Amino acid sequence: PPAHSCKDWIGPPDKHSNLRPVIFYVPPEESPLERRLREARQEAQACDQHFWARHNRAFCQEKEEFIYSRLKAKGLEMRDETGQKATLNAEEMADFYKDFLSKNFRKHMQYNRDWYKRNFTITFLMGQVALVRALRRLRWKKKNVGN
Repeated sequence: PPAHSCKDWIGPPDKHSNLRPVIFYVPPEESPLERRLREARQEAQACDQHFWARHNRAFCQEKEEFIYSRLKAKGLEMRDETGQKATLNAEEMADFYKDFLSKNFRKHMQYNRDWYKRNFTITFLMGQVALVRALRRLRWKKKNVGN
């Protein structure tokens, strides 16, 4: 982002996680509470990036292995006679998807628990920051009205 930017910047999707990374704006006079909020958001983003990159790599690898094993069982190659990549039908792929989700159920449940905890913390911190900012504005208005 340009040096004069005062907003968060969202980048293009990551090629492994498919998540769009955020470059967080750091205000010059960031309070300790605002810093905690930004750091919590950055940590949440890093956790999400790590989980989904690992998950997507495992998914693609297991999917390729599944397709290869099914094609091999049928006596087919990975590429047909025209050089096109061979595929399986939707019903066969449904078996893979169901199996993959079943095998990774506990990982997804743990990820969801952690996601809710992180986002509850972020929401709580956002509420605190909003309250502090509102009180600061009220004090400023009160101070200026009294003059």
